[in-house]
Amino acid sequence: MTNATAPHVTALRAAARIAAAPDGRGGTALPVLESAGPFALRRLRPHGRQARVCLVGAMSAPLGGDLLSLTADLEDGAELRFTTTAATLALPGRTGEPAVYDTRISVGEGATLHWLPEPLISARGSDLRMTTRIELAPTARLVLREEQVLGRAGEQPGRLTTRLTVRRAGRPLYDQELGYGPGAPGWDGGAVLGGHRAVGQLLVVDPEFNATPPLPDAPGPTAAVIPLAGPAVVVSAVAGDALTLRGLLNPERFAKDGAIWAQ
Repeated sequence: MTNATAPHVTALRAAARIAAAPDGRGGTALPVLESAGPFALRRLRPHGRQARVCLVGAMSAPLGGDLLSLTADLEDGAELRFTTTAATLALPGRTGEPAVYDTRISVGEGATLHWLPEPLISARGSDLRMTTRIELAPTARLVLREEQVLGRAGEQPGRLTTRLTVRRAGRPLYDQELGYGPGAPGWDGGAVLGGHRAVGQLLVVDPEFNATPPLPDAPGPTAAVIPLAGPAVVVSAVAGDALTLRGLLNPERFAKDGAIWAQ
């Protein structure tokens, strides 16, 4: 009898990078737009000074064992809006290892970043460790939205660990780590999700807020508006589904409280 040799399973390793800089004509150029693996970065039509980039999913990812990284660097005075064409779907892989998705962002003096991807969906059996690290210059502005959907329709979620860290002028501004799914204690209890399956936050940083950022009314009973120790405010929300969550975290809902929210 011939012993069959198990096929070698290789996880995906891919990195992509965005660089934005003033173009000298009142707009923003994209001197670096590097794509790899599941990342397909596309230039969109600019809007005034603002360059626009959209990430198109070129393949299924992240799968278990994948190591993915995305980097965005905004030079002083640049303006960038980042979006994605579809939700990111975390799926189980063949290696038995968790997937890692690491995003690193730097925003220079007088630069403005709107980081508004579509939701992340944690499918049953997946295991994803997701980190986002942001460095802001003292006069940088940021609008960032994160949304997670725990399980597709009718299924339980996989394991999901997320951490968002924002530093401004070299000092901590916001640092939050959350865990959901099998093995995460209390994630579905009343103190965390309370039976909801969609969760997210909208973070706005603007030096014009000074020590008293505008505090719009909470958009619903499952949302909270929280000022931070700095020129920043965060809206945190849970909902029964992704569509309801998006309504709670739509920056345009808060535009009356500051132009930065919905540019």
